Amino acid sequence: MKILYFLCTKRNKMILYDACPCCGQKNIASVLSAEDFTVSHEGFEIWECSDCTARFTQNVPDINGIGPYYQSENYISHSDTKEGIINKLYHLVRNRTLIQKRNTIKKFTGTSKGSILDVGCGTGAFLHTMQQAGWEITGFEPDETARQKAKELYQLNLESPEKLFSLPAKSFDAITLWHVLEHVHDLHNYIKRLKELLKPGGKLFIAVPNYTSYDAKVYKQCWAAYDVPRHLYHFSPASMHKLLSIHEMHMVETKPMWFDSFYVSMLSEKYMTGKSNILNAFVIGAISNFKAIFNKEKCSSVIYIASS
Repeated sequence: MKILYFLCTKRNKMILYDACPCCGQKNIASVLSAEDFTVSHEGFEIWECSDCTARFTQNVPDINGIGPYYQSENYISHSDTKEGIINKLYHLVRNRTLIQKRNTIKKFTGTSKGSILDVGCGTGAFLHTMQQAGWEITGFEPDETARQKAKELYQLNLESPEKLFSLPAKSFDAITLWHVLEHVHDLHNYIKRLKELLKPGGKLFIAVPNYTSYDAKVYKQCWAAYDVPRHLYHFSPASMHKLLSIHEMHMVETKPMWFDSFYVSMLSEKYMTGKSNILNAFVIGAISNFKAIFNKEKCSSVIYIASS
């Protein structure tokens, strides 16, 4: 099936979309403006496609200009910081979520010891968990500081993502992107390449925030998972199904990420009010999860498990 590519023009290293980067259709319009609360405090418009319902950040820096927007000690996936109550709570639950991810990989690949590629692996905690479980690991991480931290913490030798396209086809039982796909400039070529790298029967695991969740509706432009401009795309379940279908991939299962609603709500409270408001964040996160019990594709973040 022919892939639908989006059209964009670059002006002063900024990307201006005139078609949806997910499905390629031109029925797009602005829906809100969000602030970069982490680094620059600039405002960025978020647009939505009325065909596939994907949202995307408009006028974002291109791949050569996005780097400075990641330079913050508060960017936890790169720094592994434990400063502040929110980051401390994040680390308290991380060990449990790492085990849950490991068990999910084993269940859906049908193997207890296989080969895994983790794209955008940050400081390497997940890959370290898989290595300890006996898996053959490969990891790509664009940030040099995070790669150095992975070496220091876990003795992992992570590679730069440019090598993704030089790997031999059909190499991996599992490929994981934990909150990574929303950062990738070359969206369609990445999906195409990841599909090529899967072994027959291999599984692709994509975890992304879900803007159709209850917590997203409550916090609106202050919803922390918009994370502009680092998040280039803001997926709904419908848009993720569409993206994978364009590449002739089969959706095997979707799984909720229950802890994300609480973490995102805590950050969102801080962005909206200037205070942590942990109790209120917990209530919003709990309501969001309760609604997702009846429809897991309403969870704050969703894992999409696909195969070719």
